[in-house]
Amino acid sequence: MEQIIDNFHINFDASTLWTLNAALALVMFGIALEISISDFKQLFKKPTIVLTGVFSQFILLPLVTFLLIIVIKPLPSIALGMVMVAACPGGNISNFITHLSKGNAALSVTLTAIATLLAIVMTPLNLQFWGSLYEPTGVLLREVSISPFEMIKLVSLLLGLPLILGMWLNYLKPKLALQLARFFKVTSLLFFVALIFLALYKNKAIFLDYVFYVFWIVVLHNLIAFLTGFSLAKAMGFSKENIRSITIETGIQNSGLGLLLIFTFFDGLGGMALLTAFWGIWHLVSGLLLASVWGYKPIKKEELV
Repeated sequence: MEQIIDNFHINFDASTLWTLNAALALVMFGIALEISISDFKQLFKKPTIVLTGVFSQFILLPLVTFLLIIVIKPLPSIALGMVMVAACPGGNISNFITHLSKGNAALSVTLTAIATLLAIVMTPLNLQFWGSLYEPTGVLLREVSISPFEMIKLVSLLLGLPLILGMWLNYLKPKLALQLARFFKVTSLLFFVALIFLALYKNKAIFLDYVFYVFWIVVLHNLIAFLTGFSLAKAMGFSKENIRSITIETGIQNSGLGLLLIFTFFDGLGGMALLTAFWGIWHLVSGLLLASVWGYKPIKKEELV
């Protein structure tokens, strides 16, 4: 079993990979169209809240993921997929889920913007650091011998450039930016998801063999990610709105970015790709379930800490 999944690769040709790159860049561009410079001012107005959210995403979640891997000892490529997911910034729908959950939408947008910029360095760094600490995943990393600099360049193109261009258009033409945002976010995200489903369908035999094994690991990992953000924000004594925002930003990860990095640098390594693809599907379900619960729970007016 281990040999099959750890040596299995989901193959994408060069043209399909470029299409995936373009789709993810357009998703990020659509998100950036709703981000303005003023969103970054939250960092200076409420630095403790924002820094806590960033810490939860880029420091605490990878650490907790590493500890989970030590406990459950998944197959090496599955474990590396878990590290990849934890190393990615917040997911594309976190702002939408936060809004439905009656969380602090302004904080969510701020965390998305800051995490997207930090991911240029932090995603490759976390993947290399935590992946190397666990010997089975360290072996896979050594076999691939990825260059952190090359990964930084790709993440900059996929996240950094679309973010800057989207914010620039928002600054010049805010009304046009908001109109375009709905189109870009929805259509490009649907197109990206369709391509992933196509890849899984073409490899449905291996997909069906491992569906239940990967599914429960994803559910557990995602639940722990939500609990990590919730527990930290609760311990810091934040308001309910801010607790909800940090919880969601920690539990909704940009699995689309993770998949592209896997296809580009790991040649679509089976366990990594399946784990990350499952996460991308499941966090939509879990995020909406959480939003449906929180959305019906009114929050009394509290002072935002």
